[in-house]
Amino acid sequence: MVISSKMGTFAGKSLINIYVLVSISNLEVSFSGATLFDSVTFMVNPRDRIGLVGKNGAGKSTLLKIIVGLQTPTGGHVAVPDGIEVGYLPQIMKVSDGRTVMDEALTAYAHLQHLEQKLESITKELGERTDYESADYAKLIERLNEVSDRYHLLGGDNREGEAEKALMGLGFKRSDFTRPTTEFSGGWRMRIELAKILLQHPDLILLDEPTNHLDIESIQWLEEYLKSYSGALILISHDRAFLDAVTTRTVELLLGKAYDYNVPYSKYVGLRKERREQQLSAYRNQQKAIEKTEEFIERFRYKATKSNQVQSRIKQLEKIERIEIDDEDTVSLNIKFPPAPRSGNVAYLAKDLQKRFGEKVIFSNANISVERGERIALVGRNGEGKTTMSRIIVGQLPWEQGESIVGHNVNIGYFAQNQDDLMNGDFTVYDTLERVATGEIRAKLRDILGAFLFRGDDVDKKVRVLSGGERSRLAMARLMLEPYNLLVLDEPTNHMDMRSKDILKNALMQYDGTLIVVSHDREFLDGLVNKVYEFRDGKVKEHLGSIWDFLRRRKLESMRELEAQALPPAQAAAAQKREPAKADAKPEESYVDKKEKDKQQRKLQRQREELEKQIERCDAELAAMDAALAKSPTKATLDFFEKYNNLKKQQDELMWKWSEAM
Repeated sequence: MVISSKMGTFAGKSLINIYVLVSISNLEVSFSGATLFDSVTFMVNPRDRIGLVGKNGAGKSTLLKIIVGLQTPTGGHVAVPDGIEVGYLPQIMKVSDGRTVMDEALTAYAHLQHLEQKLESITKELGERTDYESADYAKLIERLNEVSDRYHLLGGDNREGEAEKALMGLGFKRSDFTRPTTEFSGGWRMRIELAKILLQHPDLILLDEPTNHLDIESIQWLEEYLKSYSGALILISHDRAFLDAVTTRTVELLLGKAYDYNVPYSKYVGLRKERREQQLSAYRNQQKAIEKTEEFIERFRYKATKSNQVQSRIKQLEKIERIEIDDEDTVSLNIKFPPAPRSGNVAYLAKDLQKRFGEKVIFSNANISVERGERIALVGRNGEGKTTMSRIIVGQLPWEQGESIVGHNVNIGYFAQNQDDLMNGDFTVYDTLERVATGEIRAKLRDILGAFLFRGDDVDKKVRVLSGGERSRLAMARLMLEPYNLLVLDEPTNHMDMRSKDILKNALMQYDGTLIVVSHDREFLDGLVNKVYEFRDGKVKEHLGSIWDFLRRRKLESMRELEAQALPPAQAAAAQKREPAKADAKPEESYVDKKEKDKQQRKLQRQREELEKQIERCDAELAAMDAALAKSPTKATLDFFEKYNNLKKQQDELMWKWSEAM
């Protein structure tokens, strides 16, 4: 959704120099006597890229709702200048029905209808008037130019083209455009809502866990889009790689307060550690000074000769501003999987496997080999068959052709993507484990739940009232009750915070069994897997190496596809048939192939360099105009604003071309 701040005039929205988009001052939020925020203060400036971080329950989603006006704070205030548009994508939202994918995406341009009506009305009035030399006629011409510029700036000329780019970037195919939205899952419909927000080009975008429903390719596309976006961004994400790629500033919510770091997430982690160490050092020094002062007071309190000194020390003690240190949650999520019983050398084997749903072939001729102890990642766009393959492996789905063979003495543990739906909401946390536990482990259920942060009354909570992260932890606790030697995990980190993900990853690194994991979290997969199977266009392809090795090769393949589009049909067909360059390029690569590849790479490099020069020129002109506007805002003319808008439009187009060339 896109929310406007009192919808100011055209000149009030984007033509004046706005230095602060959002000002949050002394924000306080309390629920039933418990304080969530206490004097939270920070500002959001144009072009800011803010990562909003903090553990689950710190109030990140609540803060976004307050900014867009969906929730009222207990104290303090949030100021947004008139006319500022804010695009907001919550974790869960109601989506519209009754349209095709393309028609629903084009509703993002509904605000242009008002401008079209104005253009039509002004044009009609100009055609009927004959007082060409009058001041009123000149004002009408000026108004026409203003509305026309605004219309072009907001993409009125190329709506379907822009909508197509956004939808395809987020994983839709052209054949999906005419399908009704009701045919798509909630995750895909969330992508449509995200596309609508991006198409409206708001001044500030608020994204609450946008990657939860995206695959790796869509996440990479969104990264590039947001990096070149001309507005500001506040992002909540548990995807460390995504935060590092997109954000340049980190605001941490911790124990009701906000701590602002002008760096991306990974650097923030180091700075936060340094800040806490300095805080602890200052706290210890102050405590020593206080102890010595109190010691002196107690020792000489009743000695008349020291009474003046004692009173002086008491006053000093009262005036000291006590240093408070942040309470750090040091509770560990100790996950330790039981030792895996030994299985045969081959844990799982798929031979020429085919799966279809009705007439739609999900994949065919799939060959997958998983040896004992291997760590495999299944990756690809949503809907390409990763979850389907997982369910075939664990025996939940049949297949049409080929063989699916589970190895000798293999006992499979399965974490489903919809694990929370598979648990009975009427059971308590404790009941959920008790119903599957057998033998001596039943006596240790409370200890196991404690290791998964379920303590005290938490074990008596009904499953239906748990958060997404709590359900994921409970499902993982269930998984460790039996000694499995093959774990199949389908999106295990979707609702886990970074700390929980790190601890789960460490536990899996120590697990001595075989692992097959479906995930779009690149940082989670990094170092965890040593082979990747890519599901793409109905085929399954094996890639040896880490997830980053795979992504580098995939980028080269994507570049070759772009090159092929620029070649004549015969050469394009030949280029598409060639295998993508590998990290260890073989010396037998033909001279003609190498020459053609080098030629295309040089061409792309020249394009990028030329675009970068043009972007620099645009940036310099815009900076100069910003400075002039700041110095003398009252002297700016209509021509000045028209030139400024044209430059901004040119800059956006150049950035888009540059990201495609990259």
